[in-house]
Amino acid sequence: MSRLSGTAVIFDLDGTLVDSEPNYYEAGRQVLAEHGVPDFSWADHERYVGISTQETVARWKARYGLRASVPELLAAKNRRYLELARGGTRVYPEMRKFVELLAGEGVPMSVASGSSPEAIEAILAGTGLDVHLRTTVSADEVAHGKPAPDVFLEAARRLGAAPADCVVLEDAAPGAAAAHAAGMRCIAIPYVAAQADAPEFTRAALLLRGGQEEFTARAAFEWLGRAADRGPG
Repeated sequence: MSRLSGTAVIFDLDGTLVDSEPNYYEAGRQVLAEHGVPDFSWADHERYVGISTQETVARWKARYGLRASVPELLAAKNRRYLELARGGTRVYPEMRKFVELLAGEGVPMSVASGSSPEAIEAILAGTGLDVHLRTTVSADEVAHGKPAPDVFLEAARRLGAAPADCVVLEDAAPGAAAAHAAGMRCIAIPYVAAQADAPEFTRAALLLRGGQEEFTARAAFEWLGRAADRGPG
């Protein structure tokens, strides 16, 4: 029996498994420029890292006084993003290795993301991660996106796993908060280094302050084994 028997792993997608934030930024910049906001910067974009696309465009509408409806903005951003994502999305190499290590042990895995179902499917298929990550949940499929726990609880349900047996990998503070609210342990890999001291991250079971540069598949796999030996909590 695998040392990780009884453990399930849930991955955030954007900024955790793949470096998709540049594509999200560019899609958002283009959409906002079309609606009269010409100076949307990367620093502006960082405010929205970790929340759903729908929540992002709703905040844009309020912040910039946009005339377009939330559904119109959402459709425009998703369309632009899918065009960019299909053109190429980079998987973090150590994350791919980690997924492969877990697959080799038969660990149940899921993706739980604020992206649309279409975006999740396109990225996983385009990167080949869909070979191992067949169970997915989009924030569009649940009542509330992160920092609410809904996407992670639904992922656990689809995997047939108890929340206490799940470990979440997250790059954003709202996602780390969602994992905590779901009663799951979290490996936090901050995408925005300046946010590493946020309380959502500091209460994670494992915090890698250096983000993806600090993450290695082997170290994460060994930590997961030790955590499984200790049991939930």
